[in-house]
Amino acid sequence: MPKVRVATAWFSGCSGCHMSFLDLDERLLEFAGKAELVYSPIVDIKEFPDDVDVTLIEGAVGTSEHLHLLAEIRRKSRLLVAFGDCAVTGNVPSLRNPIPREEVLHAVYGDGSVPGLEGGEVPKLLPQALPLHAVVRVDHFLPGCPPPPDRIWKFLRQLLAGKEPELAREDLRFG
Repeated sequence: MPKVRVATAWFSGCSGCHMSFLDLDERLLEFAGKAELVYSPIVDIKEFPDDVDVTLIEGAVGTSEHLHLLAEIRRKSRLLVAFGDCAVTGNVPSLRNPIPREEVLHAVYGDGSVPGLEGGEVPKLLPQALPLHAVVRVDHFLPGCPPPPDRIWKFLRQLLAGKEPELAREDLRFG
């Protein structure tokens, strides 16, 4: 049986969801036996591949780079999962939403004389940080800040077995 092709991505968020994924500990060995991690910030792969079975995305959509990558991920992934509260609701990154973008940039970068700011090396900041479903179709939501490893494993184990993932009511809590 071919391995499930899994990808993860990290947008505007704290990386807590990826840390929680790594906290699967010995279950990562079972994961590795059934899945191939084809793209992730925890592996050194630069281009998002074709024919991905499932992609888990952590963080809100906050920059032009996120918009571009999210569209590519949606095209190339059979299933897309909003991974953690920032991806599901916008959570902490969306706290900037009431503040005009220019004020945020000024507060962070001062007078804007930073080389490469917005258009150079730094992707353009979107006017608002958005949950994934505000931009593309999301197939599954895995809430939590971050989702606990047991919840992640329950979800992944079902996917790896070829089943449609279902989370119990207690697994649908935020925070």
